[in-house]
Amino acid sequence: MNKGDKAEKRIIKDSLFPVSLFAIYLGVLLLMSGIHQGLVVLMNTLELNSFIQTLIPTIYWSAVAVGLTLFTRKKMRDTYEEPLHRLADATQQVAEGDFSVYVPTIHTSDKLDYLDVMILDFNKMVEELGSVETLKTDFVSNVSHEMKTPIAVIKNYAELLRMKNVSDEEKAEYARSIEEAAGHLSSLISNILKLNKLENQRIDPEIGSYDLCGQLEESILHYEELWDEKELELEVDMEEKAVIQADPSLMELVWNNLLSNAIKFTEHGGKVTVRQITDGEYVEVSVSDTGCGMSKESIRHIFDKFYQGDTSHSKEGNGLGLALVKRILVLMNGDIQVVSQEGKGSTFTVKLPRRIENENGAEVDR
Repeated sequence: MNKGDKAEKRIIKDSLFPVSLFAIYLGVLLLMSGIHQGLVVLMNTLELNSFIQTLIPTIYWSAVAVGLTLFTRKKMRDTYEEPLHRLADATQQVAEGDFSVYVPTIHTSDKLDYLDVMILDFNKMVEELGSVETLKTDFVSNVSHEMKTPIAVIKNYAELLRMKNVSDEEKAEYARSIEEAAGHLSSLISNILKLNKLENQRIDPEIGSYDLCGQLEESILHYEELWDEKELELEVDMEEKAVIQADPSLMELVWNNLLSNAIKFTEHGGKVTVRQITDGEYVEVSVSDTGCGMSKESIRHIFDKFYQGDTSHSKEGNGLGLALVKRILVLMNGDIQVVSQEGKGSTFTVKLPRRIENENGAEVDR
């Protein structure tokens, strides 16, 4: 919903003190003036002395002035001071880290004024701050947990290496385990830094035209040893050339993550399929596997940071790869869709804008 739609649904009064209030003041003063004239006529009729004729109007108008002053004071307090005091107290609570604050509006939703709108915006801001704080807390908690595991592995195997009567084979095994844990830790830190730079827009994508098919071939060859190790069947269906408009270095991260996940979650002897097609103004790339697949709940959270639907493979990743993929594709004006079924595998489909050639063979944007 845009701002225009919100403005249509909200009837916002321009002033805290409406015209009707001033009409009340005018009516009261006219009525009091009429009563005053009646008192004067009555006093003349009764032929009261001049002192009493002066004293009674003075007392009368003093009572009127006190009444109007108290009424005005109450309206100002109810309409202006008390809401602002509540807002000030709430602001102080937020400054102290309490994001559960809620300030009620003065009027109902059909009679809002600009102070009510300010209170509603404040409540929304506090809610957003609370969400950000929760995400930050979860992020720190997840980072701490992910780092703790490889550090514990390195510590334990380092202690084993210091023990006496350790054979050369055992030393080699312990050293290999330390190397794997250090690699996992290095990958985690690297992905955190990359994701942080992407989310804070500290990376300026170097958008250019390049051949996607060539990049995909290089990425596939990069995992040749893993294909052979797991004896996976690889099916590749691509065009000879497909020119896209994107940052090659960032897109390399996308393909590496999708291919490594397909290999990781496919059982020994399974099949991975990479297909690329050009569809109008877009190029589509799909990476499919015959692995364990995902539940509907996992699909909903698959692009969340640190989310790992299949915990049996958690030691092989840190749950940041697909979060990186999603963020990169947003920067490239692309999209990614997931289709998966438990026990039957998953398909990730990436859609990217392409470039076409004009009649002279020069590439032009679509």
